[in-house]
Amino acid sequence: MSKFLIVGLGNIGDEYNGTRHNIGFEVLDHMAAEAGIKFVNERHAFVAETKYKGKTLVLVKPTTFMNLSGKALNYWMQAEKIPLENVMVIVDDLALPFGKIRIGPKGGDGGHNGLKNIQETLNTSNYPRMRFGIGNEFGKGYQVDYVLGKWNEEEQKTLKDRLKVASDAVKAFTFSGLQTCMNNYNTK
Repeated sequence: MSKFLIVGLGNIGDEYNGTRHNIGFEVLDHMAAEAGIKFVNERHAFVAETKYKGKTLVLVKPTTFMNLSGKALNYWMQAEKIPLENVMVIVDDLALPFGKIRIGPKGGDGGHNGLKNIQETLNTSNYPRMRFGIGNEFGKGYQVDYVLGKWNEEEQKTLKDRLKVASDAVKAFTFSGLQTCMNNYNTK
């Protein structure tokens, strides 16, 4: 099967643009810009399609808001007839330092509402995902403000480079497979 569903998690609306929680959207926006394609507002998501080395990549940015991400993912998986092993979910992660990426075949939700909803909808936590580190530089009680906050000046300096690494990792997943992708990108 040469078709892949790449789902970047985030929230729609101008107030969420450029926030740490929307890194999944930012990775897909970077991929779309590289490929010269535009997103179209479709059912439950903004969707764009591109090709990479003979593979078809369906890029999905859910419009269901983070807490209902599973609804969009499940809909597009069915609509495009893409098996779960060809799905990659891109999500922000407080437990990783800024810009670090970790790719894996499964995992818990780590308290992330988007992953929690996907797990409930699919009835499994066994699906490929990329966790993009956003760091945890916030005081007690300020987690929500931090996650929904904009990138600081220091982060913005290296964000574009980290988006390229994440984008390249997604392409490697589709072309070389999950294990090779993990071997090559979990150390970068």
